[in-house]
Amino acid sequence: MRSDITIVFDPRRSLDLSADVEPSPQSQSQARDWFDGAWETLGCEPLRPSGKVLLLDKVLGVADALGYDTLSTDEKEAREFADNLALALERPRITVDLPGLTVGY
Repeated sequence: MRSDITIVFDPRRSLDLSADVEPSPQSQSQARDWFDGAWETLGCEPLRPSGKVLLLDKVLGVADALGYDTLSTDEKEAREFADNLALALERPRITVDLPGLTVGY
């Protein structure tokens, strides 16, 4: 499955990534675990006052913590993020809008 991913960092900076992955129930679970681990490693904070953190919140937090500079220059990090996002959401088109705090597909 191919996924085209756009990450919007601000009105002047966005990044287009693509992933070509083979989804399976196991790979989807592993991708969700990757976001759990990255969330913890990067020290991300909950977006909601309740403290509840959903998968899409983790996607936003990890993308924000990695930032434009890392994802635009570190090919390995960008590939890992894109592949895990594609596996976790299993959608052909994904937009991560950091200023709008939304993940659309």
